[in-house]
Amino acid sequence: MANLIKQQQDILTKLNIHLLNPMQEEAISVINNTTNTILLSPTGSGKTLAFLLPLIKALDSSCNEIQALILVPSRELAIQIEQVVRSMGSGFKVNAVYGGRPMSKDKIEIKHVPAILIGTPGRIADHFANNRFSKKNIKTLILDEFDKSLEVGFEQEMKEIIGELLYINKRILTSATQTTDIPGFVRLDNPTTINYLNEKSVSKLVIKTVLLSSNSKLQTLVDLIEHLGNQNGIIFCNLRDSIDLISRFLDKKKINHSCFSGAMEQKDRERSLIKLRNGTNQILVATDLASRGIDIPELKFIIHFELPRTLEEFTHRNGRVGRVLSKGTAYVMKSENKDLPEYVKNSKVIKNLKKSTLKPQFWETLFISGGRKDKISKGDIAGLFFKQGKINKDQLGSIELKQDCAFVAVPKKIANQLAEELNNSRLKKKKVRITVLQDLQYNLN
Repeated sequence: MANLIKQQQDILTKLNIHLLNPMQEEAISVINNTTNTILLSPTGSGKTLAFLLPLIKALDSSCNEIQALILVPSRELAIQIEQVVRSMGSGFKVNAVYGGRPMSKDKIEIKHVPAILIGTPGRIADHFANNRFSKKNIKTLILDEFDKSLEVGFEQEMKEIIGELLYINKRILTSATQTTDIPGFVRLDNPTTINYLNEKSVSKLVIKTVLLSSNSKLQTLVDLIEHLGNQNGIIFCNLRDSIDLISRFLDKKKINHSCFSGAMEQKDRERSLIKLRNGTNQILVATDLASRGIDIPELKFIIHFELPRTLEEFTHRNGRVGRVLSKGTAYVMKSENKDLPEYVKNSKVIKNLKKSTLKPQFWETLFISGGRKDKISKGDIAGLFFKQGKINKDQLGSIELKQDCAFVAVPKKIANQLAEELNNSRLKKKKVRITVLQDLQYNLN
């Protein structure tokens, strides 16, 4: 295998990371020297890198089979970890497999067997049942967000998967929630637990309660958004119907936003996150699916439009803003005659919301029908926009390159003109379509 990078410092240099945090330092040391590890640390504290660095170090470059299996509860988390591994540039092949995309795509990708396989329980169980690869060399098992992976809905699949892994010599379980109920079939004997959940220095989260200022909860939500101004944030709901309701109301008020829930197709969920990451939209209206395992920029706020049912989900939602060394605010919406759950503590009440000026949307997202499999690079895309599109560097925003497509942020005022001028251009040897990425009309009916 060519260009292997296994040294930790080389990988950190490639990632432009100058210093690991104390949790990562301790976790790497423990994982390197122990058989079974439980890593408990808040969302956003860097758990993924903490288990990937020792994993890469332990991989055998002479082995052409899967050596590590990472099981995750959601598609988004699988995709995120895959992207992190690839950005490390280790030279070891990695693939993520998950429900919601064609099985044929999985088969093509894993035909050239990866060293690291990431997947959701259902999809991994399917591959296991059909013996699509050897399991003899899978020595490391990682259960990321294990509190979710080991829930009742996944239990049978997880039991079947782990039951077929006969040669495991290292287990790593991670979570952002304090959980001790680990089933016996995981075979987690005498684990070493690393617990950073109670570190006071980790989070600078502030919780504020917004009293409904009118008979309309939706209007109060808009008042709060206008109060916050142009900041990135998530509006959390319990129900998919609530997302539909909020999305329609925000559309009426001409407030740009994306939606995110299990009711959406996987590609639409991914595109919602892309628009949040590149600045096209600053607000994501979501269910608890967005509370963990998604790759999004640093957020300034979250809004609990509907409070979650449990402290654990409240903690995970808040973890989207209360990240390492960062400041953020979680807003709880409440009518005056209703009490808040016991888990909402030290919340300051806001009665009057002063309006800020909402600036017009600056960025728009263009879709390109070619990606990595076509040997297209970010440099190729930038060159096209600079030379043929005649834009300057300040007018080229984020470029996200996928396996079979790409997404580019450009100023909204020139987006349609660029799409028209550059459509059917050639990138490498491929003629590509370039169009404005349309907003998904979120409607459950």
